[in-house]
Formats: sequence, structure tokens, C-alpha cells
Amino acid sequence: MSATLFTNAKIIDGSGAAGFQGDVLVAGNRIKTVAKETGALSPDGADVVDCAGATLMPGMVCAHCHTSFANTSTLEALGEIPTEEHTLLSARNAKTYLDHGFTSVNSMASAKSRLDIVIRNAINAGDIPGPRMLAASPELTVSSGLGDVRLLHMKRDSFAIICDGADEFRREARVMVREGVDTLKINPSGDEFVPHAKAEHTVMTEDEIAAVADVGHAVGLRIAAHARSAKSIKLSLKHGVQMINHATFADEEARDMLEEAKDWCFVMPTLGITYATAYEAADWGITEEVAEQIGMPREFRVGSENMKDLKKRGVRVLPGGDYGFAWNPTGKDARDLAHMVEHMDFTPMEALVSITKWGGELMMLPGELGLIKEGALADLLIVDGDPLKDIAVLQDPDKLRAIMKDGSFHKAPDRHAAGVRQAAE
Repeated sequence: MSATLFTNAKIIDGSGAAGFQGDVLVAGNRIKTVAKETGALSPDGADVVDCAGATLMPGMVCAHCHTSFANTSTLEALGEIPTEEHTLLSARNAKTYLDHGFTSVNSMASAKSRLDIVIRNAINAGDIPGPRMLAASPELTVSSGLGDVRLLHMKRDSFAIICDGADEFRREARVMVREGVDTLKINPSGDEFVPHAKAEHTVMTEDEIAAVADVGHAVGLRIAAHARSAKSIKLSLKHGVQMINHATFADEEARDMLEEAKDWCFVMPTLGITYATAYEAADWGITEEVAEQIGMPREFRVGSENMKDLKKRGVRVLPGGDYGFAWNPTGKDARDLAHMVEHMDFTPMEALVSITKWGGELMMLPGELGLIKEGALADLLIVDGDPLKDIAVLQDPDKLRAIMKDGSFHKAPDRHAAGVRQAAE
């Protein structure tokens, strides 16, 4: 069994407890021992990595990921990519996530029906590099809802499967179950840039939401909702939807319901895409004036205030900012941590807990993933810097001196710079 000893590290263990100087011994794909002092552990034949005072922390978890989104500026552009090229692009994106320290990702929609499934399976088989991954269906939406880019005079697709009525939603959900997804994704609300289905509109009926929830619950799968409007949040929670994305326009009743469900639900506000659309998309035609007209700055302000309230209530608010669009590209996902600190009243430590410990809970591996503790899975980062002093350091992949997933290095530390000693033969 391979073993690695990390020594002389500043350890942030993901639990929210204060950091400490110490050593960590990894055996196989698990953390065997954690010592709260340097030099207390015997190498016992392990490779030794001298962290030289750098930060050792759990690998990050992207809570709202789209590995098959292609950094396009329009929704319909996703539908124009042939499946073969789209598969290769998705594989590249999966590696990009791992290159940036995300050792786990929770997909919130696939751009085509089987892309997530194929990439997840290839990663698990060791055929391609990538993070631990939970695969999602495309977004199940209604005619005129978010993702319906069809035109009467020509065929045009995007990332959605269009359903109308409970029977159609039930049928498509069952097809996705058959194909092997981990998550069923629904779009009960609209979005500010969709003229016929705005963010505060609830476009799915309760029967349609219930139909997908019934299919998922029957076979032990989770459901995720694109739920910006207050009504869409309430209906989703009523039917046991565990992953509430956005929640930007939650009213007090919706926030009360989220608080009541805090032991089993997660909220991913994805304010990264909202901020970028409001203030950084001028090169793609969304000037600040246009963004103001479609309500993006307002949604960012309202959403930020709602996340502050949900945080106070103990609701698990996780980072993951809908990256994968032209002005919010894949690989920039760690920026969400800075948004949480600057706009949602998170301390750097609280933001780190959300992207590690809570991420492990979201990935359905509570206590095993997102923590540095004995028996936990060995997903680890060596960071050249202190995220507690500068949370933005995690946005720079060059500051990640090492990336370990499942006990093996995806990015090995430089053997000279990090003082790595090979185990004795």
C-alpha cells in the first residue's frame, strides 16, 4: 500500500476549527493519522513531503458544476456542438476542475443527455483525469422556460429537455434514471435574461415538480431545482427537492422553509454568474446599462442579502457560481469564495468549511470527504499561501503546489522545492 507523509504543514482541516501546525500520514486512499505537531509521525516507508510551512487543506468541492458547458455566450451555442466534440470538451473541463484544486464536483446539469454520465464513468474507470463527480440530467424545463431556445421555423437546441405536463416530466425523468444519472435537474423558475420566463416567474406546475420528485425519490436519486422565485423554492421543498439552486428571490416564508429543511437541503446561490453578468459582460453585449435593464444588479443585491439571512439561520449555503459561460468561464470557480466573504458575510474560515466539509456532505460522503481527519478520504491540497488571510489565493492554480485525489497525486509537489524524500526501497 502506497503511503505519503505530509510534514511541517499549516493544517486547515475543513471542520472550522483553528488551523494548526502538524503532520498528516496518508495510507492508500485514506488519511491514516493526523498529528498536531511537526515531527511526531514516523515515515514508516512513506514518501515524505515537507510542506515547509505551506497550508495543507482538503480538496475543494464545486457544488454547482457544469463540466459540459463550453464557455459560450449564448444558450443555443451549446446545442450546436456535435456530441463527439462535446465529449472531448467535457473531458478537458473535468481536468481543468482538478487542475484548479476541485477534487470533487456536483453537476447541476449536463448539456446533452449522456455527457455527464460518460465523463463520470471514464473518470471512475481511470481512463481520463478528473474529480470525483456526480452526474446530472439535462435541465428538464417547460415550453417557454429557461433552456427552451426553439424556433418555429428552424431546429435549435440547448441544454434542456422540454416537457409539458406531469406525464412528460415523469417520462423524461425515468429515461434519465435508466441512463444512470445521480441527479435529476428541473427548472421550476425562469431567469432574468429570459424574456418569457423571468427569475421571479414560476413556470412549472406543482404536479410537474411532484412527478420528477416522485421518480427520483422512488429510486433514491436526488433532485436539484433552478429555483429563483419564492414560489418555486416553496414548491420544491414541499416535494423534497434537496438541492435548491439560486434562491435569490426567497421571501420570508421561503427562508423559513429553508431553515426548517436545513438538515437535508443545500442552497447554491451561484452569485458568481449574477455578478459577472451584471458587471463584467460588456464585451459580449451586456453592458452595465443592459444588465440594469434586465435586473442583474438588483438580483445580485437581493440575493446577497438573502444569503446573509440564510447563513444566520444555519442553512448550508455552498459556493458554485454557474461557471462555464463566456464571461464566467470554467476554472474560475474558486472566485465564489471571495464573493461569499465580500458580499454574504462569510468569514474566510466559514467559506472554506462550505467548500470542503459541506461539499463532502453534498457529495453524500459526510465525515469522509472534505475533512482532514483519520479515516477520511485523502483529497488534499498544498497551498502556497494562507487562505484565511487571502481567500483569493485559491483562485491561482500556480499557488497549488500539490493536488492529491484519492491518495494519489494529480499534481505532485516539486521534489526539490517541497523537500520531498522518496521512501526507502
